[in-house]
This record gives sequence, C-alpha cells and structure tokens, in this order.
Amino acid sequence: MIFDLTAFLPDDLLDRIRERAPIHDRENTFPQQDLEELRDAGYLKILVPAERGGAGLGLEQAAILQQRLATASPATALAINMHLVWTGVAKVFSDRGVPGMEFVQDGAARGEIFAFGISEGGNDLVLFGSDTAAVPAGDGGYAFTGTKIFTSLAPVWTKLGLHGLDTTSPDAPKLVFAFIDRTDAVTTSDDWDTLGMRATQSRTTRLNGAVAAPEHVVRRIDPGPSPDPIIFGIFSVFELLLASVYTGIARRALDLAVETVQKRTSKKTGLTYSQDPDIRWRVADMSLAYDALPPQIAALARDVDEQADNGARWFTLLSGTKHRAVVMAKHVVDEAILTAGGGSYFSSNELSRLYRDVLAGMFHPSDPESAHSTAASALLGPLEG
Repeated sequence: MIFDLTAFLPDDLLDRIRERAPIHDRENTFPQQDLEELRDAGYLKILVPAERGGAGLGLEQAAILQQRLATASPATALAINMHLVWTGVAKVFSDRGVPGMEFVQDGAARGEIFAFGISEGGNDLVLFGSDTAAVPAGDGGYAFTGTKIFTSLAPVWTKLGLHGLDTTSPDAPKLVFAFIDRTDAVTTSDDWDTLGMRATQSRTTRLNGAVAAPEHVVRRIDPGPSPDPIIFGIFSVFELLLASVYTGIARRALDLAVETVQKRTSKKTGLTYSQDPDIRWRVADMSLAYDALPPQIAALARDVDEQADNGARWFTLLSGTKHRAVVMAKHVVDEAILTAGGGSYFSSNELSRLYRDVLAGMFHPSDPESAHSTAASALLGPLEG
C-alpha cells in the first residue's frame, strides 16, 4: 500500500531526531524531545483506528515508518516500538472482533504512553510463563509482584502492559495479561548503562503489589504455547516491528557507506573509492542482503492486517523474519564499516554507533536459538523423549 511517509514522519522531524541521537547515546539520556515531537505529529496513535481518534494505519504501514525512524535514531525507534506493540495488539483484537483492549486505543489517542513489561531475568519461556506473581484482588483485578527487565520508555510510561502467573485461583495456574498505572507500588531502577541502544532507557522495573483494575485485565490463559489472540497479537506485532527497526539500521548503514565511498579518493589511482572493484562488490553485497527484508516484512505485516490464514506456519514465519532482519543488519553494518574505512572506528562516527546498536538485536525474542528451534519443530516435529 502506497502512502505518504512524511505525513507522520516529515523530513525536518527526522533530521532533528538524527541530530539529537549521538547526544543521547553519549550522555545516556532518554530522547524526551523526540517523544514529544513524535506525539505532536500523531505518531504514537498511527495504529489506533480513525473512529477512536487515531490515524487508522495498518501494521504494514507502521513497519515502513519504523524503518524510516530507525534510520535517524535506532534507539528512539526501538523505544517507540514498545508503545506501538500494545496499540498493534489492540488493533489485532479489534480487527478480529475480540473485545477487551479498546482502553489501549482510547488511551493512546489521549496521549498515554504504553510500555512493555514482559521480559524477566532468566525466564526463557518469555510469553509462555512468568516468575511474576499475579494475585487475585477479589474484584476481578490483580496485584503483581516481581521484577521486569528491559522496560523501554522507563522514564515516561504511564501504563505498563505485563504478565504474571496466578497460582492461587481454583483454575490455576493461569497466565494473566493486564495493564497497571505508575504508582508507588512500582519502582524503576536507574540501571541502564549499556553498549548500545542507550536512549531507550530500558530500565529494570520492580513491582510490589502493583494493581491492575478489573477493566484492565485483558486475558487469563493457560501457561505455555497458545493460539490465544493475546499470544498471536504480541508475537506478530513485536517480531515485525523489531525486524523493521533493524532493517532501518541496515538502510542507514548502506546509505552512509555509499556516501563515504563517493567522497573518499584513492591516492593510488586518483579515483574515488566508488570506482574500486572490491569496494563496489562490498556495496553490492550489502544491497543484495538488505533488499530482501523490506518486502518480506511488508508481506507478512499485510498478512496480519488482512487476517491471512498461515496456520501453524505463523510462528516460524514471524520468528524467521525477525532473525533474518537482525543477521542481515549486522552483516550490512559490518560491511559498511569496512567500506567506510578506519574513520568509522571512532566513537564520533555514526557507523560506530550503529555497530553498537545493531548488537542488541540478538537479545530480543526470538533469539537465534528460539528461531531455529521453532523452524526445526515445524519441519521435523518436536524432539522425542
């Protein structure tokens, strides 16, 4: 679908975000001004239906916009991703006639900031289990106690979407997905000092009986893999928007490499490096790797939007796309640094920052082990014994 990229992400806004990116990286600060300008541009409600005050875009369009934003500031794009994941899940629900997440759409339209509180230290079950205790409050609500890690948007979120395990109800165990407000029962640690993606400020969040109101309890499901809309919604939107961010990093690295070799001149030949056969091969190799991902992301995002029936293949397709995007982006950044030369090794060089940012991709679900396990199980069946 063709649409105006600049309607929600104009060139001048992109330029300002790009100018601020190295400052936030160097100072390890949250890009508050980026957030404010993106909110003013309507970017935080691109996935909210028009009838609820949003732009009414689909996941395919949001993925394209996130690729564009990541070319300016990968960390800003990754932080905004987490808000877009929840508005995207709400869209998956509403598109399929599943009630319960309209408050997310209405909140985003009003300016609420939604953060993603799923990751937990040592919990490789991710969506399928939780070490956070979800205790029934007696009125249909829940009190959550536990620790969440990698909570992007930590300084600014107003609602945190999370999950926990109910072990006390008569039908326990149940995984509970809900949303909480920022209250005194929530503590955010100022512990985000990382190699890359520094501006996301994805700090540790500690919950001490943080209460989700009954109307903000979205789902109670059995632990483990599930076809429930909450699992499909989170997995599909999360994987495709992550793939988009890392694909945007690759696009920027390719552009910087091209720009550099067209300016640098060889003392040996007197020609620009763009005329060097080895350099040309590297640039072509980067392009060939990058070109495969945008259409893959677009096609799969369109399938989500159009409710295509990919059946049991969904999880392999989604995890595979995210995995390929990260592998491709790391390869392209590596090649871009070699192509651009020794100047890219300085921390002030944008490629140096992209090199550090792209490394974060291997830690996001689905990690390489999970993606390969999912593909192997789909083709060979589950492990025996």
